[in-house]
Amino acid sequence: MAVSRTASTAAVKAKKRVPAVRARTISPAAPIRIGDLSDFLGYSLKRAQLRIFDDFIGCVAALQLTPAQFSVLMLVEANPGRNQTEIASTLGILRPNFVAMLDELESRDLCVRVRSNSDRRSHILKLTDKGRAVLSRARKLIETRHEARLKDLLGEDNRTLLLAMLGKIAKEF
Repeated sequence: MAVSRTASTAAVKAKKRVPAVRARTISPAAPIRIGDLSDFLGYSLKRAQLRIFDDFIGCVAALQLTPAQFSVLMLVEANPGRNQTEIASTLGILRPNFVAMLDELESRDLCVRVRSNSDRRSHILKLTDKGRAVLSRARKLIETRHEARLKDLLGEDNRTLLLAMLGKIAKEF
């Protein structure tokens, strides 16, 4: 059976466009070697942070809170009358990111910004009733699940020691 010249020319062009390349495959059983990377404290802290944040988010999934949002609500509750610049600065959150986060929290009726009486350029942050209720539920979930798992993993003495070491890095580094 003869193949038409047009059909055979098209087949040759198609073969030319897609070069045959054998892909190297890595066995899925072979883990990626990270070498000395695990000896760097920053790398290990970041890996631990990612795992901890994943667990945290899973614990409060029903409340749809991120670790940063939870931290903001905690500071607002503990520091009535403080302005948004002070809260953002304490948490190390850049102003544009903090404004967007507050917009989200306000849209969910968890907190409000109120213009300061002493400085009209400044906004005081306040939790709403719903914000206090969500924060209370989040605290219970985090204490009974997330922090309990970490305490079980590390033990109370190591947990206390780790908090002290991290605090030292945060204050003195």
